Order: sequence, then C-alpha cells, then structure tokens
Amino acid sequence: MEPRNAVAAVVGAGDYIGAAIAQKFALEGFRVFAGRRQGDKLASLISELEAHGGRIVGRSLDARKETDITAFLNEADRTAPLEVCIFNIGANVNFPLLETTERGFRKVWEMACYSGFLTGREAARLMLPRGRGAIFFTGATASLRAGVGYAAFAAAKFGLRAVAQSAARELGPHNIHVAHLIIDAGVDTAWVRDRIKEREGEEAIKNLDLARLMTPASVAETYWQLYQQPRDAWTFEQEIRPFREKW
Repeated sequence: MEPRNAVAAVVGAGDYIGAAIAQKFALEGFRVFAGRRQGDKLASLISELEAHGGRIVGRSLDARKETDITAFLNEADRTAPLEVCIFNIGANVNFPLLETTERGFRKVWEMACYSGFLTGREAARLMLPRGRGAIFFTGATASLRAGVGYAAFAAAKFGLRAVAQSAARELGPHNIHVAHLIIDAGVDTAWVRDRIKEREGEEAIKNLDLARLMTPASVAETYWQLYQQPRDAWTFEQEIRPFREKW
C-alpha cells in the first residue's frame, strides 16, 4: 500500500462492520483511528493490520460524551489531516412498545442518533477550514421504516438520517461529502446468527444460506466506493442489500 498523509476515523469500530471498515481504509494507506467502547477489544485487529503494514490507533470512547468524541477526533487530526470520518454505531434492540422503558428509549437515541450528531459536528469542525473531507453515517432498514418492536431503534435511525441529510446540504457546498448508507439486510455477525437461531432453530444455522446475509467486507467496500466518487457525482444516500433480500 502507498501510505497517505491522511486519517480515517471510525466511531463504532466493533468486531464486524467497524473492523472491516478500519481494515479497508488502513490497507488503502490511511492511518486509521478506531474508537469503541472497551477499546482493549481492538487489540487483535490492531495486531492483524500492523502485521500487514497497516497503521492503526485504537481508543476507548463513549460516543455519547461530547468530550470523548472531541478528544478522539482532535487526536486523530493532530496525527494527520482527518480526511474521512465514519459513524458506525448501531444500537439495534427490539422491545414491544409497552416494554420499552424511558431509559431504554433514551439510551438507544443517545447511541444511534445523538452520538452521530456529535461525531458529524466535530468532524465538520476539523474539515471545514481545509475545505475537504468525507463524513459517512451507517443507517439500517429502520432508517426508512419501523418494524414491530423497533420504536426506539427506528426513532434513533430516522433521526440520524435527518442529521446526515441536513449536514449534507450544509457541508456539500464546502467540498465535504456527507453520505448515509442504508444497510437493508442482516449482516453476517454472531448477533444476527443468534437471532436466526432463536427464530428458526438450530437447523437454520447449520443450513444457513449465506446469500441472505451481507458480509462486513462488502459494507466496507461500499464505503470505499463512496469515498472515491468524483465530486460532480456524489451520492448522499445509498441502499445496499443481498441479491436474495426481499424488499
């Protein structure tokens, strides 16, 4: 890879999609700053990428805290110019309406919407003086339609979409590409496999048709394609799903 004098920051660098995004941008030459709760869980990803010549820094952060996000992105930008910032926190929960507590609803909103606002705002603060950059947000099916039991999650994802859309309209004329990626599918993670097992039984996992699930690497590749778009043809919103997904 050809090392770049630029940083890609991933807020929500979890074990699957976040890790794949960090890996993709690191192997494309970016210095990656990866942040998540319990940053010690990034150790294996850091070791793997460094073994392949990637440059990555892992940090613990609570994206709901303004001071954490500000410090994380400022540290990243001091290392090299912040070129790309990807917000990738999910907070996918399912509770019947009457079982959705005030605390639970607020926590999901803080994780999936409010922390996205903080991330986008602080990334823009660093990018605007240079007149360039990309800020991407991970959305979900719930960004467009709310299913049974997803009042909290959908409300947060609807809100994140609105934050992204407003930011895109404001920042686009300043040469900052804001995009919202809707993952309209189950992603192949341990959590999703557990949900399939609960609903459909052990046999469903043994005979799982992988064409029904999206791989984290495919999500990362889509973000890379968004980053590479020429500025006269920027995408704001893109929906991705496996070819067998019903929609």
